[in-house]
Amino acid sequence: MRLQTLDWIIVAISILICFVPALFFARRSGQSTSEFFASGRSVPWWLAGLSMVATTFSSDTPNWVTEQVRKFGVAGNWQWWSQALTGVATVFFFARLWRRSGVMTDLEFYELRYSGREASLVRGFRAVYLGLFFNCFIMGMVTLAACKIANILFGLPAWQTIVICGVLNVVFAAHSGLWGVLVIDMLQFFIKMTAVFAAAWFSLVEVGRRLAGDASVTAGLRSLYGALADRQVVTSARGVPALSAYDGSGQRVLELLPNFAFEELALMTFILPMAVSWWANWYPGAEPGGGSYIAQRMLASKSEKDSLGGTLFFNVAHYVMRPWPWIVTALCSIVVYPDLASIKAAFPEADPGLIGHDSAFPAMLKFMPVGFVGLMVGGLIAANSSTILTHLNWGSSYLVHDFYRRFLVKGAEESHYVNVGRVSTVLLYVVAALLSLTMSSAQQAFQILLSIGAGTGLIYVARWYWWRVSAWCEIVAMVMSLVTSVAVPLVLPDVGFAKTTLIQVGITTVSWLVIAFVGPQTNPATLADFCRRVRPSGPGWDAVRQAAGIREETTAGSAGMALLGWIMGCIAIWSALFALGHFLYAVGEPGHVNRNAAWTFGAVALVSASLTLRAARVLWKDGQSDA
Repeated sequence: MRLQTLDWIIVAISILICFVPALFFARRSGQSTSEFFASGRSVPWWLAGLSMVATTFSSDTPNWVTEQVRKFGVAGNWQWWSQALTGVATVFFFARLWRRSGVMTDLEFYELRYSGREASLVRGFRAVYLGLFFNCFIMGMVTLAACKIANILFGLPAWQTIVICGVLNVVFAAHSGLWGVLVIDMLQFFIKMTAVFAAAWFSLVEVGRRLAGDASVTAGLRSLYGALADRQVVTSARGVPALSAYDGSGQRVLELLPNFAFEELALMTFILPMAVSWWANWYPGAEPGGGSYIAQRMLASKSEKDSLGGTLFFNVAHYVMRPWPWIVTALCSIVVYPDLASIKAAFPEADPGLIGHDSAFPAMLKFMPVGFVGLMVGGLIAANSSTILTHLNWGSSYLVHDFYRRFLVKGAEESHYVNVGRVSTVLLYVVAALLSLTMSSAQQAFQILLSIGAGTGLIYVARWYWWRVSAWCEIVAMVMSLVTSVAVPLVLPDVGFAKTTLIQVGITTVSWLVIAFVGPQTNPATLADFCRRVRPSGPGWDAVRQAAGIREETTAGSAGMALLGWIMGCIAIWSALFALGHFLYAVGEPGHVNRNAAWTFGAVALVSASLTLRAARVLWKDGQSDA
């Protein structure tokens, strides 16, 4: 693809709109580490929520969604739709607790919740483990996606893409701190959403032109539905996808739920994520109990109400507003590029080693007209930057605040730690860039991250509600998840990813639960202080409250409202998601099945959303009265 003058002007305007405002936050962010890493704890709910959404919308996200749709059909997205259970639980059960803790990073929490050298050990180890290894691995995924997109669109080799993205992101991350990241995220969100809607629109136009001779969106939807309604994905969870006429034995491409007769696929894409992964696996941005950059935004919020409201907005936008433009583009790509050979033929100058099913999304961008190409390129730059900037600031906060300041250099000037944070952002990107060169696809990296964190998720929920969870439990959980991620595939090489994950979860969970009962316990004084400060609810803290003479402040009604909000919030999100999908299908199919389903799901979404907001208002009032 070659950008015209208008495209380059739009790209330049997009970059200026996003990045120039961040320049004005350099002086403020340099005042202290609290400003640099937590924005002085004064972020309003809408800015926190927009930043969360923008961060989780990276350059690898539409690529990954496209790969799932092409391999497993639309139902393959349940691998991440299931994480709404985690996200909404964070809204109603954990957002206020995080804000009450008053820590600067979620790792500082360890020395608030646990006692002894083991608490410091966990904090220091996870600062390096998450801030360096996990963080750079995620940035490597994002950078890999940028390399694939740039290779398809412009024929750029990976090293050139890495240098261009690195200069842009590292300079601003080191310069403006979290305030600059938040403002950039807010502006980039609107650019990215406009760009992906445009991509879906012109993908449908191309499908309509090819299949019906009518270059309109309506014709495209009808042609797309007709082409894919009776097609099925013939694949296994580990196999190579292909399309065939539907014979009832496989997964239909357009179905929103998996075919449970197709056992291996249903287990990986739906049963495991819905039954186990959402509470058992640690994954950045969807951590059970909250954590990472989601916790960073909650901790930076100016009140408990803002923490809860921002997280609620994030989950609605994340699961309802964003998916369908990606999915529509992915479905169109099946018609235009039915296999990898067709992508390679369409882009002969692209590096064959970088082409995979996740390359189909950037391949569809060639059908966008002049002007919109520039908007899309600007949107992809924004998608890459919003995630990289967040991870650079978040990872740097771990390395500086939770490792360097805590264990290496204590008592230095605030300006010293801010400068160390700026240097660490450069080093983090260098490591991430090198890691990106070792990866092959977004799905591969996604499964590696899930595997390494398998079985640790439950402990991040239980530590808020059960005094017996100790630092040693977390140490054992981390060690066992890492060991089993290597050992289980070696011992059982023919077992699929889903079953391997189940075995890992079982071994890791049992291991840390045993330690909770037989291992060393947290100091009672530390537990009592934590109970007074955070005010956790439930019978898991009864023994601590009784021993310390603390009255439980959370009422049964408040706990019930949190449970109601969680259940209704998930129903509202999934119903709205299904309603939008069936409305789109109804345009393509002239019958009434999809239209009736759309209105039904829409009505369920409205009722459940009203109950969700009611529960949120009750919790907001409780938070104000507690304050």
